[in-house]
Amino acid sequence: MSSPFDGLRLDHVGFSVGDLTEATEFFVNNYGLGVYAQSTPSVEADASVRALGRHTIRFVLTDSRGTDHPASAYVERHGDGVSDIALSVADAAAAFAEAVRRGARPVAEPQERDGVVTASITAFGDVTHTFVQRPEGMNPAVLPGLSPVDRDAEATGAAAAGLHTVDHFAVCLEPGQLVPTVEFYERVLDFDMVFTERIVVGGQAMDSKVVQSRSGAVTLTLIEPDTSREPGQIDKFIKEHGGAGVQHIAFATDDIVRDVDLLGAEGLAFLKTPSAYYDQVPDRLDLLRHSVDQLRALNVLVDEDQDGQLLQIFTKSVHPRGTLFFELIERLGARTFGSGNIKALYSAVELEMERAREDAAK
Repeated sequence: MSSPFDGLRLDHVGFSVGDLTEATEFFVNNYGLGVYAQSTPSVEADASVRALGRHTIRFVLTDSRGTDHPASAYVERHGDGVSDIALSVADAAAAFAEAVRRGARPVAEPQERDGVVTASITAFGDVTHTFVQRPEGMNPAVLPGLSPVDRDAEATGAAAAGLHTVDHFAVCLEPGQLVPTVEFYERVLDFDMVFTERIVVGGQAMDSKVVQSRSGAVTLTLIEPDTSREPGQIDKFIKEHGGAGVQHIAFATDDIVRDVDLLGAEGLAFLKTPSAYYDQVPDRLDLLRHSVDQLRALNVLVDEDQDGQLLQIFTKSVHPRGTLFFELIERLGARTFGSGNIKALYSAVELEMERAREDAAK
């Protein structure tokens, strides 16, 4: 039986920001995104909007000028962050009507502008899902109210990196919200739960379930802290962010060593990994690509599942609240999300500390 959510794909990621120029420079300089459209300056406009992207990655930044604008309210509560995960559908009005019939909370009724139909529902926390419908043959980057911007043909600096797709979103949820959120995506948007696990790291623990659109194009890793254990990074995110939200976005690349080396040289800061982690790699798996020395030099993590391997690295958060950050990921067949890296990294840190204690005792 057909569904209005068949073929659903990620259209764009909407960010609410406090300073459009500063946010634009951050994504252009650090991730090589290029400006391809923006709103026309107007005294009457209550917000300025700019669209950035590369390949299928599309970010739409909204800087509110009016205190009653949703973007302004979002920034006030959470700081800059993901406020909308927009979904491309064949019929936005039908998708909206069916989602609401299944229990979704409506945010914006269907409306058509510049040939594009949009409608929005609440997702989690203060994040929405906007359904986007374009006429057949229309450029998938076109958005209502935005004018195209000429882009430089030559890719230099960070723009030479090979980031091409949003692999997944990691979403931190408040305690008790993991099961209801999974149920929402399954019941309302026809997502499937494709992976579940419990991660225990020392005295901390978190539960994670991954939901994915039936098209396979949109993936959300939903994470909930175990409050019966010691507070950890998920608890911290919820406290500092002010509730549930997107903790990080993962960019897919076909060569993580090349891109981490390039983006690091351009100034992007990545998390460091203890050298002991790489001493354990040969015991954990046989690398399908890249060498241990290459991974060690760049602090890239590696994991595997029954389908293959994945390589990943996380950026340092430069958000004023220390919340939002990003990930680079290269998949060599693996379809999971590197939970083994969390455990292996924790073990490596413990080993490094033990070696330090032994050296101090000598």
